Amino acid sequence: MVFEMQIDILGYYGGYPANGVGTSAYLVRSGDYALLMDAGSQALLALEKLMSPADLDAVLLTHYHHDHTADVGVLQYNRQLSPDKSKVSPLPIYGHTMDPLNFASLTFGPFTKAMGYTADSRLTLGPFDLSFLATEHPVPAFAVRITERSSGKTLVNTSDTRMFAGLRPFATGADLLLADANFLADKPEPKWHLTAPEAGQLAAAANVKQLVLTHLPQTVDLQLMKTQAQVAAGEVPVTLASEKQHFEL
Repeated sequence: MVFEMQIDILGYYGGYPANGVGTSAYLVRSGDYALLMDAGSQALLALEKLMSPADLDAVLLTHYHHDHTADVGVLQYNRQLSPDKSKVSPLPIYGHTMDPLNFASLTFGPFTKAMGYTADSRLTLGPFDLSFLATEHPVPAFAVRITERSSGKTLVNTSDTRMFAGLRPFATGADLLLADANFLADKPEPKWHLTAPEAGQLAAAANVKQLVLTHLPQTVDLQLMKTQAQVAAGEVPVTLASEKQHFEL
């Protein structure tokens, strides 16, 4: 079987859906393996345009803010009520264990099962190897590094975070960096997300091959955000999640 790592952006806004687009959700595939990374508002509708939710192999949540988890409940109902035969049952939903109540809610009868991870975890999910980095956010949140074993291709998702020193080594050499870019350059402190220039600086410092700005704001000039990031990123190409929905590595 020929493997090719593919990423589909199902939602890219931070906070709340707008303009017919949902919040953070990404489908990561290789061969016939399908991982849903975060499940924000409208994720299920977007997913159904690409595949049956019954064909998911696993779900991974970077943290428990609602704009990353809003559709977990309806996905669980889909597993319960859909006439489609589930490819994997119960569906494993990976979440960190620092929030016991939210973690426990990932188990839903015989249909989904909570699977824990910590910053030290190393997971093998189908064709992928995963590692984690605790980020700096008001609640526990984790950046994720996903490597396709057959090709070595690597995706890094910063999840929600402000800039801190640990991001650069974690993202180093990634083929695709999904960066939380919720602010323009002039955002004052406190800020719990990256600014556009910070995302660009991270991409350049980590020598990534491509930067995708995501977790975008609804009320700013996104082209200005892209320009600010590109200036800081130098030769690393910058794409807005709103401009391209499908990537192949």
